[in-house]
Amino acid sequence: MVIKHIMVLLFLVFRLSSATVTYNVQIFGAKPDGRSDSKNAFLKAWSLSCNSTSPASIYVPAGRYLIASALTFSGQGCKSRAITFNIAGTLVAPSSYNAIGNALVWIKFYIVKNVTINGGTLDAQGSSLWACKTSGKACPKGSTTLGFYHSQNIVISKLRSLNSQMFHMLLYSCKNAKIQGVSIVAPGLSPNTDGIHLTYSTGITILSSKISTGDDCVSIGPGNSNIWIEKVVCGPGHGISIGSLGWEREEPGVQNVTVKTTTFVGTTNGLRIKAWARSSNGFVNGVYFKGATMMNVKFPIIIDGKYCPNNNNCPNEASGVKISNVMYENVHGTSATRVAVKFDCSKGNPCRGIVLKDVDLKFGGQPANSSCSYAAGTASGLLRPTSCL
Repeated sequence: MVIKHIMVLLFLVFRLSSATVTYNVQIFGAKPDGRSDSKNAFLKAWSLSCNSTSPASIYVPAGRYLIASALTFSGQGCKSRAITFNIAGTLVAPSSYNAIGNALVWIKFYIVKNVTINGGTLDAQGSSLWACKTSGKACPKGSTTLGFYHSQNIVISKLRSLNSQMFHMLLYSCKNAKIQGVSIVAPGLSPNTDGIHLTYSTGITILSSKISTGDDCVSIGPGNSNIWIEKVVCGPGHGISIGSLGWEREEPGVQNVTVKTTTFVGTTNGLRIKAWARSSNGFVNGVYFKGATMMNVKFPIIIDGKYCPNNNNCPNEASGVKISNVMYENVHGTSATRVAVKFDCSKGNPCRGIVLKDVDLKFGGQPANSSCSYAAGTASGLLRPTSCL
């Protein structure tokens, strides 16, 4: 009987120690009126969550909460094993671009572990900065809406990001992250508003998301590996891009990337790899594109190994980025231009191991064309346009 009581007591102690403690940001002064700065209330909730010996939850009720300047959640010294943001409301940036436009990131997580964001909306109100850039005036570069730096075991689920000044979401030097069911929205002409940008990260999964933006829906920069992207709808935007790569001479490569079951609607590009026409030791190796639907896409399949917009900083150079072992399988739909498959690789570093399998792309109701420059590989199955490999 004594042993039984001890076991019950231990069970109750475990349950109490593992119970989640919840902090409502309104308790700390957050106002859902969209006018009162709630930054300090969020920081107080984070501080208590971080110092909790139990898993913690930060609750954001319905309403609009102004975050008037750049906000950083630091995980250094955190005791909590896990922190979850449950967001029913909207975090909104100031309408004037000067408030956050000079900050690298509006909402930043730095060296955090086991952080989850569930639901909610981030509204960066970037239109005033886009207008400034379009006018040719001197403007701030702009701020990324949500950034995770040097972090691991991250989940972002059902979050909505609106009208970012720059990138909507950024993962920099992160490990093991899942982005699922997110919605990213910005106009097609909004400059540099990439949906999700990855740099120096590994073990990243992006699932079941809709991205409409003025730049790449997903951009995969240098140093990324073990990336899985599935069931993503892109448009408007510039497609799913690996790159641009090779800006730096000493640059880590990109490897083991899978992109499955994607849809592109009216985008500039579909499946793209781009490398600067500059000397570099970078590389792309082991990429698998499978099951893509193109709907009036300007360049459905493209490797641009001579990337040099406006011919600035790379005149008459060849890319040093080595591109190899890239497979395209079951890609179908319509192209907005006659050349639907374009492999424009570098003379100094030809593309190798390119594989086409069951590609069916039409232009104006007719089979489209393909174009190859310094590219080698194999092709099989249904091939429209005829392979140039």
